[in-house]
Amino acid sequence: MSIVNFSKNEEKFWHNFIGKFGFSKEQEEKFLIYLGMLLEANKKINLTTITSVEGVINYHFADSLMLANFLDLKKINFICDVGSGGGFPGIPLKILYPHVKIILIEVVQKKVRFLEKVINNLSLEGAHVYDQDWRTFLRKTEYEIDLFCARASLQPEELVRVFKPTCPYKNAQLIYWAATGWQPSGKVKSFVKKEEKYTVGNKKRKFIFLGV
Repeated sequence: MSIVNFSKNEEKFWHNFIGKFGFSKEQEEKFLIYLGMLLEANKKINLTTITSVEGVINYHFADSLMLANFLDLKKINFICDVGSGGGFPGIPLKILYPHVKIILIEVVQKKVRFLEKVINNLSLEGAHVYDQDWRTFLRKTEYEIDLFCARASLQPEELVRVFKPTCPYKNAQLIYWAATGWQPSGKVKSFVKKEEKYTVGNKKRKFIFLGV
């Protein structure tokens, strides 16, 4: 596992992040290991275009965790992260809320192997990777999922397939990470329940809550 050698500015940035979310020592250690793994793996495979310590902390870790300001995740038991990539938002949410079961949907095999390594190295019990596509997941699985999360993955027009009357997940909640200028298409509009704006780093974004 990679150890992150922070510069003075990076170390200050890191401690501000840790203090903001009030992690336990165990959670802090897991985020530190995860950060090191991301930075190291990104040298070999294209996990994320964001490669700086500050960028990963702000626009991956903090951006994932901002959801906790708008939803009581202590009442959520099972999350599915659609198009997880490097593990966002699923792994940060799992670290912060270890009671939550989580499935990370990812079809790119290099990313699948990375996610499996993260789950193993961080001892994330109840976390699994599903390496087939979204439509296959909807057709062939029946987990007791409360919440679907999609961040920089599939478009909402594809995601709302989850609400088809024949889908076993039609009563779950779906949250989509969006830019502030995003507007729902006609196909999506009827599923939008509310929007919540937030700021992370120097970017303004919003959560789109969808359901039937």
